[in-house]
Amino acid sequence: MSLIADNLATVKERMAEAARKSGREPDAVRLVAVSKTVPAERIEVGGIEGCVLGENKVQEARDKIEALGTESYHWHFIGRLQRNKVKYIPGLFELIHSVDNSELAEDIHRYSLKHDVVTPVLIQVNISGESSKSGVLAPNLEELLDMLVSLTGISVRGLMTIPPFDPDPEKSRKHFAALRNLRDRMQKVNVENISMDELSMGMSNDFEVAIEEGATWVRVGSAIFGEREAH
Repeated sequence: MSLIADNLATVKERMAEAARKSGREPDAVRLVAVSKTVPAERIEVGGIEGCVLGENKVQEARDKIEALGTESYHWHFIGRLQRNKVKYIPGLFELIHSVDNSELAEDIHRYSLKHDVVTPVLIQVNISGESSKSGVLAPNLEELLDMLVSLTGISVRGLMTIPPFDPDPEKSRKHFAALRNLRDRMQKVNVENISMDELSMGMSNDFEVAIEEGATWVRVGSAIFGEREAH
C-alpha cells in the first residue's frame, strides 16, 4: 500500500470513530481529499481511486481532470472562485464549496444554463466574522438565499466554512457549532428550492471536531498527501 493510500485509510478510520463518538453513522460523513498542488502522477500512483478530490485553482484542476478523468475520481472545487473562471466550471465539478455572493452565483447559473447542466453549490459563510476571510456573514445569509431562489442553473445544497486556524482543534468547535445552528435555522425558514442538507467544515487539524458538530463533508489534505508548500 502506498503512503497516500495508508494515510487515507487512517483518516477514514478517524472519521468513522468521530462519527460513532457523536452518535452518527460513519457513512453520514464524506471525505474530500484536498489534492491542490499534488501532481496528477502522484495521485494516480497513490492507490486512491474512487476518491473525491478537492482543487482550488481552475486551470490546475482542468489539467488534472484531463489527465485522470472522471471515472476513477470525483472532483470538487473548494477554493475562491474568480468570476472570470466561471465559464470553465459547468460540468467540470460535482460540487462547488465556495459560493459567497449573488454575482458569482448568477455567473455559475448563466454558464450552467448554456451547458444545459445544473451545478450543485454550497454557500461559504464567514462564521467567525474575520475581515480576512471570504464568505457571506451569518446575518446576511437568509437575504442571499432569497436572491438565489430563482437561479435554476445552480442547486444550493448547504453551507461551508473555514474557521480561524488554531493548533488546538477544540478552538474550532464553537465555529462549527455556529454553522450547524445557522443551517438548522435556515432549514426552519425553508427557503423555496434551497436545500440545507450539507455542512462542509473541518480540515486536517480539526476534522474530527467538525464531525462531532455535524459535518457531512470534511476537506482533508496534508493528513493524506503530506505537508505542501504554500500555493
